[in-house]
Amino acid sequence: MNDGSVEAVFFDLDGTLADTAPDLGGALNRLLAEQGRPPLDMAIIRPHVSAGTRGMLGVGFGLSPQDAPYPELARRFLDLYEGMLSNGTRLFDGMPALLDELEKRGVSWGVVTNKPARFTLPLMDALGLRDRAAAIVSGDSVPKPKPAPDALDLACSNANVAAASTLYVGDDLRDIQAAHAAGMPAIAAAWGYLGDGVAIGDWGADAIIDDPLDLLGLL
Repeated sequence: MNDGSVEAVFFDLDGTLADTAPDLGGALNRLLAEQGRPPLDMAIIRPHVSAGTRGMLGVGFGLSPQDAPYPELARRFLDLYEGMLSNGTRLFDGMPALLDELEKRGVSWGVVTNKPARFTLPLMDALGLRDRAAAIVSGDSVPKPKPAPDALDLACSNANVAAASTLYVGDDLRDIQAAHAAGMPAIAAAWGYLGDGVAIGDWGADAIIDDPLDLLGLL
């Protein structure tokens, strides 16, 4: 990873590229209010953000996708989230400088997320990044989302880069699993949500970084 052969870097979106917890958590708390329940503190919500709707309804209502109330609550949650998609979401500290430096060095970058395109693309627009990314692959862009390698395979194809010379950075165990399944080095983002219940040191990542700019040392 440090021999100058890295030609691209792909990032997970929620909890890696951007802190989306304020808006996902806000949508959850609005849904809780609609259901006559008290709001949750953001510190309780944040570890579950990387799991998307499943994580939000799990922490907020104790529901899983197999439960009967789940589909309707999920639909309403997503509608609420769509209405506040970029109110509080921001790039993590250090990420703007990292993206600038990657572009300066001629290293392509992109986003590979399980977030549906309905939310991914408008959010990338709001962050001013859509036209800068070499590839943007959402969870519904492929038949099997992460931890399957399909989304990363598609991103490599779209960006015209080889998996072996591409780094994938994510804050969840399934990000590491997806990268390895796609044949690319996997970098664990310790600044992320880290809410899957498995310690980051046990994910099997090729490297763990504490700050986005630490990635430059791996190029």
